[in-house]
Amino acid sequence: MADVKNFDHLYENLILIDGAANLVHKKFTRDQESVIQRAKDAGVQKIMVPGSSVKSSKEALRLSRIYPGIVYSTAGIHPHDSKSIIEEPDSWLEFSSIARAPECVAIGPCGLDYQRDFSEPDTQKEIFEKQIQLACELDKPLLIHERSAQEDVLEILKKYPEVPQVIVKGFMGTTDEALKYLGRGFFLGLTGYLCKDKSDTGVRKLLEDGTLSVDKLLVESDSPFMYPNTRASKLPQHVKTAITERSLLFLHRYCTFQRNEPCSLPAIVEMIAAFMKKTPEEVALATAFNALKLFGLSQ
Repeated sequence: MADVKNFDHLYENLILIDGAANLVHKKFTRDQESVIQRAKDAGVQKIMVPGSSVKSSKEALRLSRIYPGIVYSTAGIHPHDSKSIIEEPDSWLEFSSIARAPECVAIGPCGLDYQRDFSEPDTQKEIFEKQIQLACELDKPLLIHERSAQEDVLEILKKYPEVPQVIVKGFMGTTDEALKYLGRGFFLGLTGYLCKDKSDTGVRKLLEDGTLSVDKLLVESDSPFMYPNTRASKLPQHVKTAITERSLLFLHRYCTFQRNEPCSLPAIVEMIAAFMKKTPEEVALATAFNALKLFGLSQ
């Protein structure tokens, strides 16, 4: 019989899946291979690499072919980049070709972002709808990026009841906003942002009061962004003490505020588990299962 007193070896062998790591970002140009190896050493066995433009979607697809079975790509036109498709209509043909590749497992991140005006709202809406239609055609899940635009996002999605599964990437909203998404059956992706969230109505409350169940949850490092600051003053003590030495070793040795890495994912999972009053094993297994099912991945 296995020694049940020591779960370390079991935890190291869990399947952790990073729902979004921007490995085609320029900050990873010099050492992509090392970053991916560190992620594997930390227990992250599969990584979704999102594309946010035609160019980055193509680069993400290329990366998925270099690391088959480990890296998978998504093809998206970020709201900020929407105007590029209007200015160069032919680029949509290249984009839709990238999206059709079997290594590309989702369409997005796409959606609406009203916090910054890199593209006009009407332009954002037009390109968002084109991507929803593509997801429906290809029967691939949709990754949503939304900032200060939930009402319009939901209104547009109402037109497409046949849309496959929807994942709200890097959710940073309120409990009320989460309930609207969950009410539609959407999945929420959480990042190290929960270290920054100090509100009584945000991500932490979602986890603490059981509003968000593990069967609707994905975990994302969102590298090189969203560094999980485990030393944050507002982070409750019981959450800080729940993070294992092994996870902190990877986090503090390889990740910084300037460049987060996928190897931070175990620490994020442990924090989420502490807020939810669950074991890290439970959260890791549930989120991995969700990702395998949503993205159609093989173990």
